[in-house]
Amino acid sequence: MPARASGALTMFSTVWCGYCTRLKRQLDRAGVPFVDVDIEQDDEAAAFVESANGGTRTVPTVLLPDGRTLTNPTLSELSEQLAQTA
Repeated sequence: MPARASGALTMFSTVWCGYCTRLKRQLDRAGVPFVDVDIEQDDEAAAFVESANGGTRTVPTVLLPDGRTLTNPTLSELSEQLAQTA
């Protein structure tokens, strides 16, 4: 599992992913802290994303502070999951 900031979301993304860009902007507007990891620059992160998604490099993949992952979540789905872990 790739290193992550304690208590923060980790978003695995690529620079060309429109869904990633949208979710990053939404998280910024909502004031939700996150660490962004470009899977095209980090082989360990790419392997983690593949393991979380049945062998595919689907982004955005979000690693929650409790170790669960969400693939291409909406902001409301992500907020709901964060509320459950608080």
